[in-house]
Amino acid sequence: MQCADIALARALGWPHPIPLCGLQLKKADLRRLADGDAKGFELAFTASVARAVNDAIRLAHDLARRAARLRAVTGKLRGKGSDDAIALFLSEDAVYPPTMLTPTIRGSSTAMTDRSARRFCDRLVELGVARELTGRKTFRLYGVA
Repeated sequence: MQCADIALARALGWPHPIPLCGLQLKKADLRRLADGDAKGFELAFTASVARAVNDAIRLAHDLARRAARLRAVTGKLRGKGSDDAIALFLSEDAVYPPTMLTPTIRGSSTAMTDRSARRFCDRLVELGVARELTGRKTFRLYGVA
């Protein structure tokens, strides 16, 4: 984590820093710094921060849209504990049903069987709000689509 990322997070009021600045820098930009071209590096660094923030905003907007679609289908889910399971999907990058949904939904006291967890995830995929991330039959991870 770079100091610039921490300063950027504080300036924007973010609770946690996100590694943005170093992701957009190119080798040529770092060579400028090594060659003593501080002004050229400053300009390149500023441009990299602007690109990184633009990418982060675009990704955040996309994720917010996907999360809203997932929240919108909550009424179509009749299963016991579906609200808790939806909350888990919204709080995690990926959900592994055998450990995160059974025997109880992580973060709650709601019980869910293996079969109901599998059917719940299949229903979310069918509704188009979740997708299977691994492409394997024996080990499936699900995420917000």
